[in-house]
Parts: sequence; C-alpha cells; structure tokens
Amino acid sequence: MKLSQLISEYVAFRKSLGEVGRTNGYILRAFSKAMGDEADIGDVQPYRVNAFLAGSGPVTSHWHRKHSSLISFYRYAIAHGHVASSPLPTVLPKQAERFAPHIYSRDELRRLLDATNAYRTGRAFIEPHTFRALLFLLYGTGLRISEALSLTLGDVDLQEAFVIVRDTKFYKTRLVPIGTQVCEVLVQYAKRRKDSGRSQDKSAPFFMTRRSAPLTVALVESSFQRLRDYAGVRRTDGARYQPRLHDLRHTFAVHRLTEGYREKQNVQKLLPQLSTYMGHAKISSTQWYLTMTPELLREANLRFAQYAFEGGVL
Repeated sequence: MKLSQLISEYVAFRKSLGEVGRTNGYILRAFSKAMGDEADIGDVQPYRVNAFLAGSGPVTSHWHRKHSSLISFYRYAIAHGHVASSPLPTVLPKQAERFAPHIYSRDELRRLLDATNAYRTGRAFIEPHTFRALLFLLYGTGLRISEALSLTLGDVDLQEAFVIVRDTKFYKTRLVPIGTQVCEVLVQYAKRRKDSGRSQDKSAPFFMTRRSAPLTVALVESSFQRLRDYAGVRRTDGARYQPRLHDLRHTFAVHRLTEGYREKQNVQKLLPQLSTYMGHAKISSTQWYLTMTPELLREANLRFAQYAFEGGVL
C-alpha cells in the first residue's frame, strides 16, 4: 500500500477520534513527501527514516515530536497488517532540556499594554487600539494567536460575552467566555473598527491591519518583538529565548491556577475546566503550560497547609 494513502487513512481515523492535531498531520505528510510520493510503506528503509528524524541541525524536541508521531502511525500500520515491523530507531537521543516559557508579571503585562499607545514604527500596520485589544484577548482567554486571528466578526458576541473558536488545533469548535474587562476592551475596539469604516460583514476578520487586511501570525509576532523591546520586557534568568507572544497563553494558565488557589477553589475540578477552556484534549496538555512560579508555589503551599492542618479541600 502506498505510504501517502495509508497516512491519509490514518489521519482521517485519528481525526474522527479528535486525537490528531495539525502538527501531527503536518509531520506525517512531511514524512510521506520525504520518503517519496509513490513509495510503498513496505519499502521505507531505516536509514531514510533516520535522515528524516535528524533533519539538518542538532537534535531538538522536534526530533522527539516527529518520532512520537511516527510511532503511533506505525503501530496503526502494524495492527492493520500493512507492515510486520517498524523501521524506527530503537535507541533514542537524549531529550533536549525542557524549554522554560516566560511567565509575565502583572507589571510586565501593564508595560506591554501601555506601550501599545506610544509604540510606533515607520510602517505601523497594526493600529495601537487593535494591538491592545488583541493582547488583552490573548492574555484574558489564553487563546492561541492563530485562533485569535481566525476570529470573524460573527464569531465575537460581545453582548453575551463569548467568542467562538472554530476548527482549532484538534479540529473542534469551542465557545470561550470572556471576562468583563476583556469584553469592555473589545467593545471599544469594535466601535472604533466600525467607526473607521471597516467591513461589518459577519465573515470579515475581527482583527484587521490599518489597510483592512487580515492580520497574520508572522506580522503580529514580529511586531510583538519590537513592542517587547520598546517596553523593556526581557528575561533575566539567562534563558536563550526572550519572552514570546505565545508565552501569554502560558501566563494565562499559571495566573488562572494561582487565582484558583487564592480564591480557595477546588483545584482538582478547576484543572479539567481550564483544560477544556484552553481547547486541550487532555489535562496533560494543560499541565505543560503550568510553569511553577514563586507566586504559584506560595499559594499551593498555603493550600496544602490548610489541607494538612485544617482539613480543607485541595
């Protein structure tokens, strides 16, 4: 059977279970292309698989993501009798040191938001009020940047205070409630958007450039890097990477859990709710976002002390 055909069958099967994200599908399609469009699955040789896994640079976490995707695929292929064994290597390189996301402090968040009003470039494609509203939404809801930029006018219901995220990472659609402060900022943005003559068609992008074009992930990320530098927000822990736009999603998760501890919520119930809210299929995916900060550790220790000495609920 052709490798490309079996991969399409496998992706469709996993998609029907809601278990295949876009990254997984992308890896498998890249693997098929690397092996050859007409390749038979039985003809795939270990040395070619190793070359695909190795890529062109040093071993990173992406090596293991590719390996994990191929393991699942070959288990499926073996179970359905398409091959007798897997050509994947049995000796794996050491995992790269886990990347540590930057958890923004509330002071840093204020500086970033305040900087949107003063920050300018020679070609300011993103208007200040648009940038501010977008950052508020990302931090206030933990949306992925791709999800926020995919929102249309019809996906944003500011009267009922929710947005609809469609066909997201795991091919699902979910309703995301938004808080009062975020909603107020989006109401102000929507009014300015309308007053400036932007399209009011329900299918029009909610976030647009100065020239009424859809915002792209690349444009927002590059603009955010300049905004971050302008606001003086930098890592001081010696980490290689400077704070990223995606770290707002990590910050959302950590701050929500910290607030849950502080408000004496049942964290065991909060975690599944947080996972669903963030669009994760498994709680383990949400746990990846929960970097232990001094503030979170302090609140967790206080809760444990209450549990141990007062019989409270964790």
